[in-house]
Amino acid sequence: MSLLTQIDSKNVPQHIAVIMDGNGRWAKQQGESRIYGHYEGVNSVRDVVEGAAQAGVKYLTLYAFSTENWNRPKEEVDALMELLVATISGEAPQLNKKNVRLLAIGNLDSLPPKCLEELNESIQLTSKNTGLTLVLALSYSAKWELVNAVKQIANAAKNNQLAIDDISEKTIENYLCTKEIPDPELMIRTSGEHRISNFLLWQLAYAEFYFTDKLWPDFRKEDLFSAIINYQNRERRFGKTSEQLT
Repeated sequence: MSLLTQIDSKNVPQHIAVIMDGNGRWAKQQGESRIYGHYEGVNSVRDVVEGAAQAGVKYLTLYAFSTENWNRPKEEVDALMELLVATISGEAPQLNKKNVRLLAIGNLDSLPPKCLEELNESIQLTSKNTGLTLVLALSYSAKWELVNAVKQIANAAKNNQLAIDDISEKTIENYLCTKEIPDPELMIRTSGEHRISNFLLWQLAYAEFYFTDKLWPDFRKEDLFSAIINYQNRERRFGKTSEQLT
């Protein structure tokens, strides 16, 4: 029996963020190149997206490519970009059929033209969908995002479009990539690593963290359901005491 039946539909995290880690190590265990692991990881993406929709999750953000990933060997980066193009163009029709809306965050202008073209076409194709919103973090880092937000806020203040005394948390949120997306309640990282690797530093301030030793190509929807159930067994206090909540 699927773990989906054990999920409390009234307490499903609206937004789940995932650091998809372990493709390279998984491939090494199979005696294959790191690139092979990235290709196999696409199957996990497909299954987890389906599981998130089944569980009633509204937003699913996947950390697909960080700004630091550009420093990997050129062969791997080139293969990843080719995989992104092929995956985005190949999956878009199915996403559209399943009422999934696609968005992307990050320094998107740094992507190769072909990749950016396919991405924008897929975003446009699925823009009217009302089900799960799948957010791809591409060429993304939280420090880049925050620096970019500070620059825009400073420029607005310099041009007298924003008073310094009016700058608040909401102001900063309005200049982030995720300004139209609610903050994640649950962040999942695979592969046994216990860090967030420059991912959504502002947005994860009150998220619950869930770490699993499973490598990303082995992670499936049942693992997602298990993470959601674990989340539902936690007490989220937001600075209050347990007594205040009850």
